[in-house]
Amino acid sequence: MNHYETVFILNPVLSEQQVKETVSKFEDFLTSKGAEMVSKEDWGLKKMAYEIQHKKSGFYHLFEFKVSGEILIALETEFRRDERVMRFLTVSLDKHAVAWAERRRAKLKAAKA
Repeated sequence: MNHYETVFILNPVLSEQQVKETVSKFEDFLTSKGAEMVSKEDWGLKKMAYEIQHKKSGFYHLFEFKVSGEILIALETEFRRDERVMRFLTVSLDKHAVAWAERRRAKLKAAKA
């Protein structure tokens, strides 16, 4: 199983309930395909550097997960089919990126406490 990280941007006109439903839809999709969720972060509503679909902001979310590579094609197809998703990016993490992500999560956890 490989380690991946996906960041996706949701349409800013969605209600809080619609955002939660969309995020849980993709999380359920991954877990149903055998993915192990490592981390899930809600970065909130952020202003974008340039307009996407005539929108200047969007709800950012990050998933970090472990899964076999064949599932990524199905996940990205689901992102493309969902009109609430404006952009997404999935990257494979090497051992250095995994270590950096763990340090970042620990720092965020310490900041909250």
